[in-house]
Amino acid sequence: MIPQIHKQGGHTLGLLYYLYGKGTHEEHVDPHLVASFDGMSPDPGRDTTATKKDLGQLLDQPLHLLTAGQRPDKHVWHCSVRAAPDDPTLTDEQWAEIARRIVAATGIDPGDGAGCRWAAMRHADDHIHIVATLVREDGRRPDHHRSGKRAQAEARLIEKELGLHQVAPGDGTAARRPTSAERHKAERQGRERTAREELRETVRRVVAGARSDEEFFDRLAAAGLLIRKRAAPSGDLLGYKVALPDDLNKDGEPVFYPGARLAPDLSLPRIRERWSGDTQNDPTPQQEDAVRTGPGSPAAARRSTASAVGQAVLVVEHGQDPVASAHIAAAGEVLDALAKTSAAHTRRELRDAATAFERASRSHIRAVRGHDRALRQAARDLIHGGPALGRGEDGATTAMAIDMLFFLITAAAHWHARKGHAQQAEAATRAAEHLRTAYQAASAQPLGELYQRGRRLSRPMLQRQTLLLSETLPELAEQILAEPGWYALAATVAEAEATGHDPAALLSEVAEHRELGTADSVSDVLVWRMRRTADLPADASHLPETSTTGNRPAPRGTTAKPSAPGMQPSGEEASRKNR
Repeated sequence: MIPQIHKQGGHTLGLLYYLYGKGTHEEHVDPHLVASFDGMSPDPGRDTTATKKDLGQLLDQPLHLLTAGQRPDKHVWHCSVRAAPDDPTLTDEQWAEIARRIVAATGIDPGDGAGCRWAAMRHADDHIHIVATLVREDGRRPDHHRSGKRAQAEARLIEKELGLHQVAPGDGTAARRPTSAERHKAERQGRERTAREELRETVRRVVAGARSDEEFFDRLAAAGLLIRKRAAPSGDLLGYKVALPDDLNKDGEPVFYPGARLAPDLSLPRIRERWSGDTQNDPTPQQEDAVRTGPGSPAAARRSTASAVGQAVLVVEHGQDPVASAHIAAAGEVLDALAKTSAAHTRRELRDAATAFERASRSHIRAVRGHDRALRQAARDLIHGGPALGRGEDGATTAMAIDMLFFLITAAAHWHARKGHAQQAEAATRAAEHLRTAYQAASAQPLGELYQRGRRLSRPMLQRQTLLLSETLPELAEQILAEPGWYALAATVAEAEATGHDPAALLSEVAEHRELGTADSVSDVLVWRMRRTADLPADASHLPETSTTGNRPAPRGTTAKPSAPGMQPSGEEASRKNR
């Protein structure tokens, strides 16, 4: 249940005409009174002898206790109270009791017999509107300071008592919700989202991995946004506003939104904090234009992202709060960058994950920037690596990155829960669910290939891998062997052994990176960790079948690696191996 205190107004009758009218899209159905300060106020909705003017005059009567100079210019208090979409339809009597509790909690009518006059109207199943005059019966002004927070607190109690959907309490760090006027405008224009929401997402993606004012504004322009900059008399840049080219006001002019009005962390000073800790220079043009198979490729960017995210998990779980907060904020940039550059079959879920996590990226624990440099670099690498294909190394490394991001976002949810950040914890949990779905789409093809390779291993090789697993990870072996992903893990262990790694040492190393209790499939997690740690190609579909007799394990405790992932040894290296 969401109570919302609207801006104070100066015309009671004008608001009543709107509430008892048909609405901007004729969405108001059967407008009528459900409660009032005296229980006997005229109801112009159902009483044919009552008028809106009658109700307005009754509510405004305390104004006449004051001289013209004493009367407040904005005397109309307006609060809407909306139920959650999955709540049952409440009766008029239930809404009446809710209205009485809200006006008492906010100080509008505290129950002392001299409160403000108010009335509650209902014109839809899921919400009511409360209108009050901000002058008490004794001529004094009401104590309605922080009425919004007081209404929210009362709504949490009402939810529990009536068994309604319980909304997580906020902490004032959420982005502003679109106004009703913005929502109606979006509906008229056929937009799925309001201009404010579209701009927020666009700016959020633009700033991912950016390192300077110039780059930030260049990206905004490239995204097709209109930009206005605010400068001091000295010429120093102080802020900015953005607009969609086709979002116009009644005069045909673009509607601009300051960054801070989109989200608290999108003001220019807060954006600058992100790159204040960056020490590396911008990549050279040669690096920016690297071929897709080289270090600047989408696959390479996803590999480095998985590594950076893996380190960030440990920081969020064990680091100091300001540093953990910085890593959680930077995780949002990585999600935005990955959503922007991933293939179509994962893009929607990744975008939804990034949108959900936006709420989890801010809290009252201020982030100390600079420690999150690796994650911000990962976001930058993803952007400059460009769009990824859905198959091959691009697709497989996408699954690898999503797998690690799931653990980071889950760690962020636990961190917020420990700090009592209910809304942020809930948002991170929603984001993790979207990542789970995206991972399933991204991993199906590469894990399917590895599964088939594992199924084709000889019986002696599989027996050997089973024994290795039981000896190395005895506490996890039974669970892993029962998972469908066991064959993919067996193929990965065989491939690591064939390229010169000690499979026991490697398996033990990746299992100790962090706990595996939250993993849906332990074998899947170990596959991606092993392939990343051992520099094995993420996609094995193009490799020859792993030999079952050729290579012997390297000595335990070593993880010798070839000179490059998936590359054959040089002639000199080959001659040394043959000696």
